[in-house]
Amino acid sequence: MNKVPMTVAGEKRLRKELEELKSEARPRVIAAIAEAREHGDLKENAEYHAAREQQGFIEGRIQEIEGKLSNAQVIDVTKLPQTGKVIFGVTVGLINLESDEEVTYRIVGEDEADIKSGRISVTSPIARALIGKEEGDVVVVKTPGGEVEYEISSVEHL
Repeated sequence: MNKVPMTVAGEKRLRKELEELKSEARPRVIAAIAEAREHGDLKENAEYHAAREQQGFIEGRIQEIEGKLSNAQVIDVTKLPQTGKVIFGVTVGLINLESDEEVTYRIVGEDEADIKSGRISVTSPIARALIGKEEGDVVVVKTPGGEVEYEISSVEHL
């Protein structure tokens, strides 16, 4: 199995979700199934079928999270030496050379990515273009709208 890179915060979020699913959601749906069974005929019992479907989703998500955590390679970027090089987990400040617009992204694992929060997946085109580059380098990112040039203004280990 391939190891999946993950930040410390991403691992904590997944472990918290797993705990909530096991300790709250699973018992709640089991109780809903038991209550629906008391209503009689299961063939025409919509509550029962809905609860069983919900149980399937919960169990599937539990298995998915457990699989991801078992293959996770948790990287704590704060414990790595600061070299000014873009690596997994760093926060990168970029300047668009055409518009002078500044953006900041944190390079995270696929499950942690959220563009609205400034977290981009390590497998995204912009992150792949940035990995290995250093502060001050100019990077060309191929986007659906054409090529965009960015200058790396900062690399922070947060």
